[in-house]
Order: sequence, then structure tokens, then C-alpha cells
Amino acid sequence: MFGRIGPMELILILVIALVIFGPKKLPEIGKALGNAIREFKKHSNKVAEELEEAVEGANDEPKIESAKSEDKKDTKKPKKS
Repeated sequence: MFGRIGPMELILILVIALVIFGPKKLPEIGKALGNAIREFKKHSNKVAEELEEAVEGANDEPKIESAKSEDKKDTKKPKKS
């Protein structure tokens, strides 16, 4: 019912917006909305890339040699009673 907006509905929405905000304010609102959408996409792509790197990095060996050697030392230490 509300899933599809046809060309007539879109024109009606634009005319109502033009009446409410006026011809001078409407381009400014459109520009601000476009900038907001662009920033949202940029940051969502950045988060997705960082998440992919974190998932890929979790499967790799530790990159720091000291972390590898400490893991080996911890497994070889006898427990104190």
C-alpha cells in the first residue's frame, strides 16, 4: 500500500514542500539533505571496511613477535601449588 511512490505522488510531495518552505529555501534544504546522505554513506562504508578488516585480522596469527613468544611461554609454565 505505502511501498511504492509513483510520479504523481512525488509531484504532490514536491508541490507541498514548495508551498511550505518557499522557492528560496527549497534548494538549501535539498543541498543539506544531499550532503547528509553523502556523509552517511561515506561513514557507513568506512565502518563496513573496518569491520571486514577486524574479521580478517581475527583469523590471522598475531603480528607482534612478543605476543607469539608470550603465548608459548604461558603454555609451558608449570602450575604452582
